[in-house]
Amino acid sequence: MAYTDDAVKAKLSSLNETQESIVSVAQWIMFHRRHADRTCAIWLERMRETTVNKRLTLIYLANEVVQQSKARRKDDFLVAFSPVIAEASATAYKGATNDVQEKIRRTVEVWNQRRIFDKPIQEAVEGRIIELDKSRSGKKTGLLGGSLFSGGGSNASAPAELQPLIPLQTAISKASATSNPALSAATAEYDKLTDADRPTPSPPVYAARLSALLKTLSSAETAVAESIKTRQELIRGLEDLITTNRASLEKEQSSLATTSERREFIEKKKREVEDAIMSGKSAADASQPAADGTPHANGRTTSSAEPERPQVEALTPPPTESLMPIHSPKFAATRNPLADTNIPNGDIDQHSPNRPSPQPTTSTPVYLENLPPPQTTPSDPRYGTASSSDPRHGASSPAKKRKLDAEFEGFGAGEDAMAGLDDDVAELLRAESGGVV
Repeated sequence: MAYTDDAVKAKLSSLNETQESIVSVAQWIMFHRRHADRTCAIWLERMRETTVNKRLTLIYLANEVVQQSKARRKDDFLVAFSPVIAEASATAYKGATNDVQEKIRRTVEVWNQRRIFDKPIQEAVEGRIIELDKSRSGKKTGLLGGSLFSGGGSNASAPAELQPLIPLQTAISKASATSNPALSAATAEYDKLTDADRPTPSPPVYAARLSALLKTLSSAETAVAESIKTRQELIRGLEDLITTNRASLEKEQSSLATTSERREFIEKKKREVEDAIMSGKSAADASQPAADGTPHANGRTTSSAEPERPQVEALTPPPTESLMPIHSPKFAATRNPLADTNIPNGDIDQHSPNRPSPQPTTSTPVYLENLPPPQTTPSDPRYGTASSSDPRHGASSPAKKRKLDAEFEGFGAGEDAMAGLDDDVAELLRAESGGVV
C-alpha cells in the first residue's frame, strides 16, 4: 500500500489491543520512516479525536515504534515523536480509568529505564502526568511505589543551581510539543493550497480551505512565539549560571596558581634540607647565614670554609732493637739512669715520690758485647756481693740458713764432701771455700 494520509488513518483506525495488530501496523509505519514527521502528526490528531479506550492502544503503538527504532539505531521516529509524545501521553492519561492510567505510567517508566527519549523529553512527559495527578487528587502518586515520580519527579535529584532552570526546560518541552505539530500541519496545508500542479477547487470550497489554513497558521504562530519566549527565559537563566561559574572559575584558577607556587617552594626547601643532610650539616645550620656572607641557592648565605680535618696520630712502628734477641750483636742497650746516681740500691723506695724519674738519653747506644764487666767490689754500693748485708743480693740471712739446714738435715752428714773427686780439685775447692767443705 502506498503511503498517503488516508492510508495512515486507515491503519490507525484498524488498530486494536492485540499484539499482532500493534506489531503489524508498527512495521508498516517503520517501513515508511521517511514520512516520520507526517505520520506522527496524523497519530497525534488521531489521539485527540479518538475515544478514551482507543488512546491506550495508540500509546502502545508509539511504544513499539520508538523501541524498535532505538534497537535498530534509526532515529527518524525518535526525533519525530519527541515534540509530541508529552502532549499525547497527557491526552491519553487525562480522563482515563485508574487501570488505564497505571498502564500508561508503566509504559513511561519503561521509557525512562531504557533511555528511549532524551532527558528533557522524558522530564516533560513525567511533568505532564504529575500535573494531572495533582489537579485530580491534590497529591502526587508514584509509579510502582513512587519509583518514577517520587519527590516531584527528577527535580529532587538535580543540584540547587539547576533548580530554577528545570521549570523553564519543562516549559520549553511543552511549548515544542505544541508548536511543532501545529507548524508541521500548517506547512502541509499551505503546500497543498499553494501547489500550482494541483487543480484549484471551486471558490466556496477554496475560501473555506483558506479560512482553515489561516486558523492553522495563526495557531502555529502563537505556539512558536510562546516557545521562543520560554527559550529566551531559559537562555537568560543559563547566562546567569554561566556568569556565576565564570567567576568561580577565575577564583579557582587563582587558587590553583597559589597552590602550585607553594608546592614548588616546599619541594625546593625539601631538596635543600636533604642536601644539607647529605653534606653532614643539620637543617638548622643550613638555614642560618654564614660569616663570610656566601649566598645559598635560595637566597640565603652559607659558609664556604670547610671544617678542619681531625688530628690523626701517626702510625710509628716499634724500634727494630726491641724485636731482636738480647744477645744479638746489634742489640743496643742504654745504661740504667740509676747507675749514674750515688744512691745505694737498698735505699731506693720503688713507691717513693722522691724517686728520680728516668731521663731520656741522647748518647750513642752501647752494645752489650762492648760493656765492661760490672765491678763487684764490696766498696761499690751499686753492686751486691755475697758478704753484703743487703738481702736482695745473694747473701743468705740467718733465718734462711736455718731453714735450709732444717730442710737438708742429714744430707751428706758424716761423709766427706770431696770424696770421689780428684785430689787437686778437692784441694782447690777447700782453698776457695776457706776450709769449710
